[in-house]
Amino acid sequence: MSGFTVRPARAGDEPGAYHVCLKTGNVGQDGEPFYREDPDALGRIFVGPYLAFEPDLSLILEDEQGICGYALGAFDSREFFSRYERDWRPKLCAMFAAPTGDPASWTRTQAVHHGYHQPDYFVPEPYAVHPSHLHIDLLARAQGHGYGRRMLEQVMDRLRRRGSPGAHLGVSLMNPRALGFYQRLGFQELTRVGAGNDACIYLGRSLRP
Repeated sequence: MSGFTVRPARAGDEPGAYHVCLKTGNVGQDGEPFYREDPDALGRIFVGPYLAFEPDLSLILEDEQGICGYALGAFDSREFFSRYERDWRPKLCAMFAAPTGDPASWTRTQAVHHGYHQPDYFVPEPYAVHPSHLHIDLLARAQGHGYGRRMLEQVMDRLRRRGSPGAHLGVSLMNPRALGFYQRLGFQELTRVGAGNDACIYLGRSLRP
C-alpha cells in the first residue's frame, strides 16, 4: 500500500484524471479501444465538471506512475447539473457536433457526443434524502488496496460536514463487482433505470450522524 497517495485535486490534474476515466470507461474495464477517435470524450462529462465546480469534493489517487484514481462528489446534484447546463455543456456542443443517422450505427464516441447535446440529468427520489452524488474510478493497479473505500469515506465526510443528509451514485448492472463494493459500504438500492446493457441501478446512503 505504500507508494500510493491520496490528495486533494489541483490544477493540472485533468489529463491524468481523464485518462483514468478512459481506462475504466468500459463498465469498469479499459475503454480505450472504444474511444480512440476522442479519448477525452467520457472525461469531459464524468471528471472535468467536478474538478471545475466541486474542487473541495475532488480527491486524487496517485503513485510513482502518476494519477491512478479519483473520487468526486457534488453537494447539490440539481445545482451541479444546472451549472453544468449553463457553464459547461455549451462549450462541448460548440466543439462537437451532434451525430446524425441511425443511433444503432453510432460508435461509442458518437453516443457520448450525443450526450453532450441531449444530457441526462436524472436524480433518484426522494431527492431531499440523497441530494449529493458521488463518482469514483481506479485503475487496475490501484484496486484491492482499500483506497477506493478510503476516498469515498473522505468525500462523504466532507459532504456530511457541509450538511448533506445523504448521497447517491449510479452503477451499471453489468458491473457486479462495483455493485458489491458499494453495498459493502452501506449503499442501498433506490431505483433502477434503463434496460439491457444500459441498465443502471441507483444506490443511496444516509450521511446523517
